[in-house]
Amino acid sequence: QVQLVESGGGLVQPGGSLRLSCEASGIAFSMYTMAWYRQAPGKQRELVALISQVGSINYADSVKERFTISRDNGKNTMYLQMNSLKPEDTALYYCKAQTLIRNYWGQGTQVTVSS
Repeated sequence: QVQLVESGGGLVQPGGSLRLSCEASGIAFSMYTMAWYRQAPGKQRELVALISQVGSINYADSVKERFTISRDNGKNTMYLQMNSLKPEDTALYYCKAQTLIRNYWGQGTQVTVSS
């Protein structure tokens, strides 16, 4: 059974930091491209950051130089370090594992940026 479990969300003030984690089980983690998506109320789900099997990384323009994606294949875990958080970063953050033929999603972790 495939499971992706996100953690690390919460309430933070503008300018603060959070570190999200996504722990995977039931998949050959190192063979998957991993990604973080987010969905704010009333908006479409959007790609935040992606890291390939070989470590190639892409970021949405809105998070460049503030967020850092990484992965630890030995721990089957992906991370998202989020710094200089803004109210517009408030959303439900999802982790995704993908190959050319399979996609798996986690349940999401809420990030709220507010004073």
